[in-house]
Amino acid sequence: MEKEGTKLLNRGLEDEMEVWGYVPCRWRTLLLCVGVFCSGGLLLLLLYWIPQWRVKATHKPCPLHSAHTLLLRTTDEFHRWFRVQVKVMLSKSHGPFDPFQLRTDTHLIHTNSSDTPTHTPSAPAVSTTMDVPGLQTLPVQVRYFTHHSMKYFWSNTLQNFEVLRGVEDLNETCTTLLSTHNLGLCKAVQDYRRLFFGVNEIAVEVPSLFVLLVNEVLNPFYVFQLFSVILWIVEFYLYYAAAIVLMSAISITMSLYTLKKQYIMLHDMASAYSVARISVCRGDQEVMEVLSTELVPGDIIIIPAGGMVMPCDAALLNGTCIVNESMLTGESVPVTKTSLPSAGLEGESVYTTRDHKRHTLFCGTKVIQTRFYSGEPVKALVVRTGFSTEKGQLVCSILYPKPSDFKLYRDAYLFLLCLVGVATVGFIYTIVLNIMNKVPTKTIITESLDIITITVPPALPAAMTAGIVYAQRRLRRAGIFCVRPQRINICGQLNLVCFDKTGTLTEDGLDLWAIQRAEKGRFCLQEEQGSAGFLAPSSFVSCMATCHSLTKIEGELSGDPLDLKVFSATGWILEEATEEETALHNTIMPTVVRPPAQHQADRTSTMASEQSMPLYEIGILRFFPFSSDLQRMSVVTRRLGEKFMVAYLKGAPEIVASLCKSDTVPENFAQELEGFTSRGFRVIALAQRRLDAKLTWHKVQSLNRYRRCEGSRDQIETSMDFLGLVVLQNKLKTETSAVLKELQTANIRTVMVTGDNMLTAISVARDCGMIQPGERVITADAVGPTDDQPAFIRWRYSHEHTPKIRPDPVPAPSGSSLTYPDPAPRAFQVSLSCTQLIDMEFQEAGCEQHPKQKEKFHFALSGRSLSIITEHLPELLHRIALNGTVFARMAPDQKTQLVEVFQSMDYCVCMCGDGANDCGALKRAHAGISLSELEASVASAFTSSTPNISCVPNLIREGRAALITSFCVFKFMALYSIIQYITVTLLYSIVSNLGDFQFLFIDIAIILIIAFTMSLNPAWKELVAERPPSSLISLPLLFSVLSQMVLSLVIQIFAFFWVQQQGWYQHWSPQADICTTNKTNSVPDYNVTFPSNHKHIKSYENTTLFYVSSFQYLVVAIVFSKGKPFRQPAYTNWAFVLSCLSLYLFLFLILLFPLPAIDNILEFVCVPLEWRLTLVVIIMVHSGASALLEVGTVFLQLLELWLTGEADEPGGFGNAASSRTPQWGNEHYGCRFLTWLCCRRGKLRHARYAHVSREVENAPDWPPKPTYCTPTHTHSDHRTTPTREYSTMGRRLNFPIMPESSTTFY
Repeated sequence: MEKEGTKLLNRGLEDEMEVWGYVPCRWRTLLLCVGVFCSGGLLLLLLYWIPQWRVKATHKPCPLHSAHTLLLRTTDEFHRWFRVQVKVMLSKSHGPFDPFQLRTDTHLIHTNSSDTPTHTPSAPAVSTTMDVPGLQTLPVQVRYFTHHSMKYFWSNTLQNFEVLRGVEDLNETCTTLLSTHNLGLCKAVQDYRRLFFGVNEIAVEVPSLFVLLVNEVLNPFYVFQLFSVILWIVEFYLYYAAAIVLMSAISITMSLYTLKKQYIMLHDMASAYSVARISVCRGDQEVMEVLSTELVPGDIIIIPAGGMVMPCDAALLNGTCIVNESMLTGESVPVTKTSLPSAGLEGESVYTTRDHKRHTLFCGTKVIQTRFYSGEPVKALVVRTGFSTEKGQLVCSILYPKPSDFKLYRDAYLFLLCLVGVATVGFIYTIVLNIMNKVPTKTIITESLDIITITVPPALPAAMTAGIVYAQRRLRRAGIFCVRPQRINICGQLNLVCFDKTGTLTEDGLDLWAIQRAEKGRFCLQEEQGSAGFLAPSSFVSCMATCHSLTKIEGELSGDPLDLKVFSATGWILEEATEEETALHNTIMPTVVRPPAQHQADRTSTMASEQSMPLYEIGILRFFPFSSDLQRMSVVTRRLGEKFMVAYLKGAPEIVASLCKSDTVPENFAQELEGFTSRGFRVIALAQRRLDAKLTWHKVQSLNRYRRCEGSRDQIETSMDFLGLVVLQNKLKTETSAVLKELQTANIRTVMVTGDNMLTAISVARDCGMIQPGERVITADAVGPTDDQPAFIRWRYSHEHTPKIRPDPVPAPSGSSLTYPDPAPRAFQVSLSCTQLIDMEFQEAGCEQHPKQKEKFHFALSGRSLSIITEHLPELLHRIALNGTVFARMAPDQKTQLVEVFQSMDYCVCMCGDGANDCGALKRAHAGISLSELEASVASAFTSSTPNISCVPNLIREGRAALITSFCVFKFMALYSIIQYITVTLLYSIVSNLGDFQFLFIDIAIILIIAFTMSLNPAWKELVAERPPSSLISLPLLFSVLSQMVLSLVIQIFAFFWVQQQGWYQHWSPQADICTTNKTNSVPDYNVTFPSNHKHIKSYENTTLFYVSSFQYLVVAIVFSKGKPFRQPAYTNWAFVLSCLSLYLFLFLILLFPLPAIDNILEFVCVPLEWRLTLVVIIMVHSGASALLEVGTVFLQLLELWLTGEADEPGGFGNAASSRTPQWGNEHYGCRFLTWLCCRRGKLRHARYAHVSREVENAPDWPPKPTYCTPTHTHSDHRTTPTREYSTMGRRLNFPIMPESSTTFY
């Protein structure tokens, strides 16, 4: 709902935004200039980081129709702000499709038609007058702005801005498009529309290095580093300043190189094949060639016979095209595009690219071949251009991804804010103390600012980056290349991985494994490939050779891999009509198939059993394409010399059997099918029917390819004769099963997201172990709302249990056709026998099928169902996604949408794919892994040189190691700053400080060396079920840091005051040095060489606190350096061990056996030996207490599990009850105790998926269950439709239960 004074852009869409209008205000701008001057430019820097403040500081609100500047804010959880400038152009009308009159005179200013109007940012002043040749000279002002490469124009009707996408904005039917947009546009109209739609190109601007540098260095961390370096230079603290500058320069250089490389790769991908010469119809049969950049929606283009790369989205007006859409779908299978329907229900439907994909040629896809009819060229209507196209939207998703929120970085900023608060206290304390002690003003300024650089360490970004750089180097050695190093840390929290199927989990294509013929209602012996008589000529083989969608492209067969594999196994030959033959006969010449010569010669040996197999050729007269809804395809053929036609059918076995005569389907059909599918084979069934001789060629051509309408394909696909089964195998990659098992053992959820069909996806999911044996699959088939009923979901069940056959089979009525449910996944129908009822162990006398609460189940759904559920049934979305494992027929935007759904449930999502269609999801996911070095690598943060998924566990292991390293380094650097802050604050109280070389020794010799070497621990060799913490604001981590801070504070305060209580203590001066006045001391006097102590550095307190704090740095480094189960133990990190040992030896050496040169450089004072030994005891006590405190944090891990919801859901996703272990029980009761202890009973978990999991676990009616398990011979006429009440997400819902073994959810 819109708030008062605001409007919504892209309402209901993914990129929905709120918009506010502003106009400049002079007095506000003047006040801002004064503030910038008084703040020395810091206010301007703050406004750069927060753009909405800048607009509100210089503008005042106004209505949108008069606004000069707009503020946009996304309505998602990130609430990102954008500032855009409203521009104005002169046009002949308000919209691109508005009617206008052409002038007959030519006394107008002419401009280059390919030029794009340019505009100055000082809107709403008119920037450029665009006079188009042939149009009226009375211009109107059109207001617009550009955001994320899309133009938004002001609509007087809506009183809001709206984006123009193309011909779809007209909301016209397919019939209207064919009748009103078939002549093309004249040049005047084309030039006019180009004002609104712009040049047809997907232009990705590559920023200059200077722009990238400015954006990088204006990061708050680098700004603070610059401030610190300037302060250190003023104090002549040059060595450390030089070290920080060098590290920052290296970091910035690497970042700039990576960003520049990414922009160049994306520019090259977007501009590939973007400019070409295209034949365009100009009306009156005029055809001219123009550049593809000049195309606008409404143009008619001619698709050449040899094909082309589409420069735009276009609807096919006539003819057919063979198109390779791998850039969008990831499937390398060419698809056939047909012309827009001109009649029937589909012809009257409103055209959209989403609903009419099979008639639309998408930008970036390659048209391989076209079919000419009667000599006419194939034409297409341009519907979308530029960034509005499918390819343009894909590029936009890469250019402008949603941010990936990660707790570590968010909490790091919060922790730094806390440090800033501590620094503020120290800043005020230093000023007040120095004023009271009458310290010079310059010293007050430098020391008060210095306390800020001490508390907030400028070296923190470089230190935390070190672990990421080391992990990146290890990944490179493993063949994984990273272009966004910060994503490595996020990989440590991954708990869900989405895999593409084709080329990722499986090898490309299928292999024919065996055939199972059926004759006279019985199955013959199984024939495996290579066996004697395999695929001997028969009606079965004729169906294999004709029932397909193959075509020849440049002399090579091309098409669906299944069709290609089945046809190739027959050895038959396919011939297609040439262009000359088609034009000569003025009709569609059929595709002809014929057996090879050797099969024709062997025909005599099979004549007795195959009376219907004379020497022949078969012509394919009509082709009804495969439909995922119908789960079948068919062809109508005629044998050479015969007067009748034969229909062949191929599809899902249970669907084919339901369309066959019952006496032709073997009684053991279900058992045979179950035997194949239980072993993971892909099974298709074949059938045939001899058609009535009265059925003519013209009647066949007039049949509608869609069912349930008059004159549809259903007239052909009925009363078929069952021929048998074809068994195929979709081979997995060798590494797939082992990797998935490793991920599942580590409680990392695996999901398949593919553009392939549902049946293949479920079969592969079972094969690879994504769905374990005995686990049930529930297909959620969502149906969109209509005028008569709202949206609903039809649930279909399947399982992998070994069925138990009842002893008394129930035979089907003699002579009756088998009645099957509506098209459903194969695995469900396997459980229903044609002549027997299978006992599914239902809870209600074999009729109510519902998995037990502890039985694991998986949801499978298509991209279309996902979109419908997201839009119309959002209350079910998270429940389905919680157990969703197979997502088939997913378009690129739907893959991205699914990733966002999982992220909204607080999953940390990884996407692994290899195609350009995965780019959006790869970019949106927390971690994207590309197995291809082509388009997908542009969008993904990681690219694997090994084309299999073995890279995924390697990446997660390194991510976990890098994440733990980041926590260790962050904790160490925080303790370092606090320890030094305590030291300096105590010394400030006696008007003293650490010396320059003391600072230098601590910052470089201790801190930098330790911070960089403690990050070298490699990843642990195993991927364990436990996940590292994701937040700094967690009880164990906070306890660890705060307890170490308190311990360090107590130890330093104790040492500071205890040294003052010593009998030999007095205010130090060169003349009163203890070593010169106490002759019994064996320690010689080294301090008399310094005639003065003008900075008040040398004191007993200074020397004491330096030794104590130096050892404290080393102690916290050791206790924070975690090893198993995410990193190798610290003792395996030889660089870290050697550094610690060297520093310990050096510090103990100069403490117990002082060296004059070192004491002079570090400005130590001489102290008695007994005090040095006392310091050793203090250091040992601190070390032991620090180690005990860190061990004590283990107890608090239980509370962390409870706070994140992982104690109750060890698996991190659905079916928690099935994964409970004794360890879970201990954690569970421990968390219950902590819940009682902390009085947090009833509080919700932090992870949303855990909350949904608990809600689903306690829901007695979830998952939805089919109420009826009707015998297959029972007709639906005798069924009733009861109503059941169901509670979902706290809302009571009533819905009728659909018959035919499915449940419908309204």
